[in-house]
Amino acid sequence: MELTALTALSPLDGRYAGRTAALRPLLSEFGLIRARVRVEIRWLRWLSEQPELPELPPFSQPARALLERLCEGFDQADARRVKEIERRTNHDVKAVEYFLKERLSANPELAAAREFIHFACTSEDINNLAQGCILQQVRREILLPEMDGLLDELRSWAEAQADQAMLSRTHGQPASPTTLGKELANAAARLARQRQGVAEVPIRGKINGAVGNYNAHRVAYPEVDWEALSRHFVQDLGLVWNPFTTQIEPHDGLAELCDALARFDTVLVDLARDLWGYISLGYFRQRPREGEVGSSTMPHKVNPIDFENAEGNLGVANALLGHLARSLPLSRWQRDLTDSTVQRNLGVALGHCLLALQSVRRGLDKLEADPIRMEGELSRSWEVLAEAVQTVMRRYGIPEPYEKLKALTRGRRVDRDALHAFIRDLDLPQEAKDRLLALTPATYTGLAAPLARKLASD
Repeated sequence: MELTALTALSPLDGRYAGRTAALRPLLSEFGLIRARVRVEIRWLRWLSEQPELPELPPFSQPARALLERLCEGFDQADARRVKEIERRTNHDVKAVEYFLKERLSANPELAAAREFIHFACTSEDINNLAQGCILQQVRREILLPEMDGLLDELRSWAEAQADQAMLSRTHGQPASPTTLGKELANAAARLARQRQGVAEVPIRGKINGAVGNYNAHRVAYPEVDWEALSRHFVQDLGLVWNPFTTQIEPHDGLAELCDALARFDTVLVDLARDLWGYISLGYFRQRPREGEVGSSTMPHKVNPIDFENAEGNLGVANALLGHLARSLPLSRWQRDLTDSTVQRNLGVALGHCLLALQSVRRGLDKLEADPIRMEGELSRSWEVLAEAVQTVMRRYGIPEPYEKLKALTRGRRVDRDALHAFIRDLDLPQEAKDRLLALTPATYTGLAAPLARKLASD
């Protein structure tokens, strides 16, 4: 069967192919092969610039230009040639080495340097740097901008709805009022912290040979400071140098990144569920889209599918991220290949993260606050002022304030008149009574509005 969006095994390459297209050039096998080619070429050029390696003199400008064209112009036809070679070698990184030797053979200057391709390297030297460069780009160009877009939208909502009072629910029951803006500010503040955690995880790299000791390097060129050369090369790629490794860069940083993404995702699940619930309560209306159907049998329905889609994708993403974080740092002795197949699923995990972010943003874009519904609920919930009344009673030393309000309000609806009658009978200063009598559920929101505005302006 021909592989198309309809026949793809993964929904990321099928149903959701259009929404995950930005990841494909980077996190596909093509993207990994291309990144390997770039690392190999940069290592070759780096070595040619070291005066301690007289057998590899600096390349001429035309040779450097040819290398650059090969690096930047690497396309799917080139990747297919690498895969053809791999069918013979049964080794993916060695296939890249042979591909480069093949391509450079027509240029006498570069052909003379061909044995310095992959010089003193183990395959993991190339793989960890290629993967690191890919992750840096995905994080910088795709994930963080998508997170920042969501945060900007939440801050705008927080500011616009800073004063819109709404009934809180703790344990699902009516509780002290808040504002819609403050609740969205809470989510934005949490997500911003986790976003910063994702941004700050260092992505490390190494290029130190078969077991991390520069064994072959030292035998070939004992006078070269290979640690310094390695450090500068890794840093020049934009990665953090890891001086202590076995054959593999131990993936601790990758595990940290997976955990940081999972924490962001967990907060995003919390937001998606809350928004779903507020839609159910009627605090939000959803703008219907022309031609869209909510139910195959109930024409009236506008379902909160974007938030449900987000929650489902976040669950898949976090299951994969959790496995990646727990398994990748493990390696028997100096090397085994359990990490190799697992690491190939990183794109799948990030694809589901991206889908979820997009879904939450799409869902937010459809929402309209319904102030009439929120104000109506508040006006029927005078019992939530029991907290305010008993707290003022405590200030003025009235005995058993909590118990008295509990007897009045617990498990029952209390209207304005009943609460005001209770307040008027209290032995309180008139100023305190007047302040309580002026209070309504809609005005009992504390510092919710200024807190929402503070977050929005940060």
